[in-house]
Amino acid sequence: MGFLSSYRLRWHRRRLLFRGWRSRHDLTVVADRADGQRDDAIFAFTTLRNEKIRLPYFLTYYRNLGVNHFFMVDNGSTDGSLEYLRAQPDVSLWRTEASYKDSRFGMDWLNHLLRRYGHGHWCLTVDPDEFFIYPFCETRPIRALTDWLDATQIRTFAAMLLDMYPKGPITAQIYREGQDPFEIAQWFDSGNYQISRNPAYGNLWVQGGPRTRIFFAENPKQAPALNKIPLVKWHRSYAYISSTHMLLPRGLNLAYDAWGGEKASGVLLHAKFLNTFAAKADEEIRRGQHYAASAEYKAYQQGLAAHPDVWCRWSEKYINWRQLEILGLMSKGNWA
Repeated sequence: MGFLSSYRLRWHRRRLLFRGWRSRHDLTVVADRADGQRDDAIFAFTTLRNEKIRLPYFLTYYRNLGVNHFFMVDNGSTDGSLEYLRAQPDVSLWRTEASYKDSRFGMDWLNHLLRRYGHGHWCLTVDPDEFFIYPFCETRPIRALTDWLDATQIRTFAAMLLDMYPKGPITAQIYREGQDPFEIAQWFDSGNYQISRNPAYGNLWVQGGPRTRIFFAENPKQAPALNKIPLVKWHRSYAYISSTHMLLPRGLNLAYDAWGGEKASGVLLHAKFLNTFAAKADEEIRRGQHYAASAEYKAYQQGLAAHPDVWCRWSEKYINWRQLEILGLMSKGNWA
């Protein structure tokens, strides 16, 4: 990469950091409980809107994994999410009525909180429907992973977003508050993934799975990206560019080998396709706060009308992380 490209990326990062700093005016603190956190505390960062039905299991899952504290931004919820989170002693909470779209889909807010609170900590940035899976996660807490990453001087840990879905129409089984979503969404696509490399930022770009197969079959290059870097040993000079798909400085994106092979990596089980999804898609289309006037949600709405059952005869039933490694969707690398 030439000097001019490096210069442009440095200025791009400074602009992102400035946007984050400026976005602090969008946020009103509801509960800031960050004081007294240990120097080695592991943090989670999340933005949300109207996710109360998901929050009890989400918090329980990550508490059991070993997350010590949650930093959450509520973007105008009307379903009781704000009140529920305010009552959680391990949650620091901000609210905002500002535009999700104008905040780069919440990333300006999270970059600000990561810079203010995350410096020097391992930080996991996830959505309320994303559940982090890593090697040995059934028997080792997330601190075992971050200790190994520290010992090997690795600053980032990548994870592929794996869309999970039920067998049969997604409206057929009712998801209830506090329920493990993977009691319903037990299936995934074991193949049908395309990988390319982003030459500007160095990260892999992964697409495919049921969202390409059903919703973007005619234009697969427009399908959502599945590559994410959710776990980072944060430094105040870092910034997410687009969701958690990639970061600056550019070197943080080199979390895979050339084609996603031997470096340790994980998976984010994505519990999007539950019976609640149709109403969520309708709401986001009305709000128009997502990329390209919520074009992705319009594709979901049209696709589900034609194909209410995401399952197909090549679908695989989820067992555990070892199954995902055998299928080549994640790797334990040289972590024994």
